[in-house]
Amino acid sequence: MTNNKAMLNLLGDLLAKALAKGADAADAVHIESQSLTVAQRLGNPEKLERSESSDIGLRVFFGKRQAIVSSSDSSSEALKELIDRVIYMAKVVPEDPYCGLANKDQLVTKIIDVDSYDPSEPTTETLVDWANRAEDAARAIPGITNSEGAEAGWGKATVSVAATNGFSQVYSGSHYSLSASVLAGKGVEMERDYDYTGAVYANDMISPEEIGRNAGNKAVKRINPKKAQTAQVPVVYDPRVSRGIVGHLLSAINGSAIARDTSFLKEKMGKKIYADNISIFDDPHRIRGLRSKPFDAEGVMNKKRKIIDNGRLTTWLLDLRSARQLGLETTGHASRGTGSPPSPSATNIYLEPSNISPNELISDIKSGLYITELIGMGINNLTGDYSRGASGYWIENGEITYPVSEVTVAGNLNDMFLNLTTANDLEYRYGVDAPTLRIDGMTLAGK
Repeated sequence: MTNNKAMLNLLGDLLAKALAKGADAADAVHIESQSLTVAQRLGNPEKLERSESSDIGLRVFFGKRQAIVSSSDSSSEALKELIDRVIYMAKVVPEDPYCGLANKDQLVTKIIDVDSYDPSEPTTETLVDWANRAEDAARAIPGITNSEGAEAGWGKATVSVAATNGFSQVYSGSHYSLSASVLAGKGVEMERDYDYTGAVYANDMISPEEIGRNAGNKAVKRINPKKAQTAQVPVVYDPRVSRGIVGHLLSAINGSAIARDTSFLKEKMGKKIYADNISIFDDPHRIRGLRSKPFDAEGVMNKKRKIIDNGRLTTWLLDLRSARQLGLETTGHASRGTGSPPSPSATNIYLEPSNISPNELISDIKSGLYITELIGMGINNLTGDYSRGASGYWIENGEITYPVSEVTVAGNLNDMFLNLTTANDLEYRYGVDAPTLRIDGMTLAGK
């Protein structure tokens, strides 16, 4: 991969040339990445993909006009053309009163080591072995009749950012993943399920055998599902899907949505939107976190934040542009690629667990639904209306009983947030994580 110092020098040269051509300010991003993915099915290879990319993006400002051009060609001729093109574009585009670089006093001054990069690189044979072991373990579960296969992957990326405000830094990240998906039953009665693990370091992953066993056991449990009756009942979200509830919050507090007046939470800053015991954190500096980074895409300092503090909404997720639109300070949540301007995005999000076990959480439910899978995206971000297809298991007298499919759960996120309670089984597996969640008063549409 490209030497970090050499790349920052190249970006600095681009910025100097942009200023020499009349630009008032500029920033540049370089992202270099590699990835390897294999898929095995029934012990045979299904996919082998390797990719390598190296992209440069240059953004220039003429007053309140900005333009961005990116290129995968870093030759001197290509970069000369890139500069000429972006300079021309920036002179003719409409003004954006909120664009611009960070002030020097907003830039990060201390780079924290978040341990986001595993320097080891797996061989193809290693990934094939993981996939085969996971699928073999899944197929060994009694009742498994077929397989959709197992997939193992690895990737790494190095991000270099430089700007005419003096910022110039590099960080790297890596990611390993493994999944298995199998089927149980026969004919039209077949059911599928899966399991997944992902980590920054290979040795932090769940073993292939455990992933396979989990996928197989989950698929077998789903055989012969029933349809539920239409009713208003408590709904319990398995951790695999409970993170989606947190994801809906993140969309609603994104600074761009607030600035555009397209969020159902736009009037809720500082107000209680959850129960008193609910807190949600964003932690960009979690060691080996899947979304950890030492600074945001604009070079601004980022830090751990309590987005929800004992039920109260404390902050929007802001980059510089959305912060200026709202008359606020950026929260260090800028994210970007090489071909687009920054926009707000969360890092490692987690909903704080309680001290109640999942079994205790459902123990008083006479009739309810335990959801393990959701389909569709029936979310209205303007109103908070929520409607999604679901499958899982029926809860009867505090016990998880038979499988259920082809149902719809509906409500409004304002009410759902207020009626949410948590269990104690939080695991950091996806980047946005939550424990088992219970939401009372949901509408269930079945037969």
